[in-house]
Amino acid sequence: MFDKSSLIEFNDVITQFGPNRVHDGVSFKINQGEIFGLLGGSGAGKSTLLRQMIMLQTPTSGHISVLGQTLGTLSPSEIEALQLQWGVLFQFGALFSSLNVLENVSVTLKEYTKLPTEIIEDIAHTKIKMVGLPPHAAWLYPSELSGGMKKRVGLARALAMDPKLLFLDEPTSGLDPASARAFDHLIIELKYMLNLTIVMVTHDLESIEYALDRFIILHNKKVLIEGTMDEVKQLHNPVLDNFFITNK
Repeated sequence: MFDKSSLIEFNDVITQFGPNRVHDGVSFKINQGEIFGLLGGSGAGKSTLLRQMIMLQTPTSGHISVLGQTLGTLSPSEIEALQLQWGVLFQFGALFSSLNVLENVSVTLKEYTKLPTEIIEDIAHTKIKMVGLPPHAAWLYPSELSGGMKKRVGLARALAMDPKLLFLDEPTSGLDPASARAFDHLIIELKYMLNLTIVMVTHDLESIEYALDRFIILHNKKVLIEGTMDEVKQLHNPVLDNFFITNK
């Protein structure tokens, strides 16, 4: 059923919430080592697709494969083993307000490994440095961080378990243009440094042009286009033209 060369594959996915159908036969593939974008207008179901990939939501019908595993057919132990192979950065960081940065980044390591505390802290300090935060940031609390710093802490936590897949939900939303471009640059660096495959929900046109290798655009409950920016630029479609104008 699934292409073994694809790390993630959607086949004819339908998503319905009561009378509201969000996806009507959505199919696409995400390949190893690419930064792949989920694009579309407001309400198109971009974040819903991401939540389905990480098993926070279940489609009404169709099939989804992640890292060779067919979602919806796994035992609890298989689900846990699969979830430990990805990291997620939610739109607003989702940091624990009562924990400092070091403790936030250490959460998953403490829960899912038996490593000594000093090793866990060493790993957390390494991830904090990896995402471009200064060493003293480890002792700050979320209330003391800027929006851009919160995003980087969330990213450090997502990388704590050395995942194969990284999921980013609107990673540059709320950031000023300079911070957003710096975050894009960081994501690209991390892709090559850690051999990551990255899935990003975004409406940021500069991120789309600069950071994404390929993407889909959702329209009228289906995939309007799947491809690269160069491929999309060759098309003359009023829906595409309006999408890129609207997101400038």
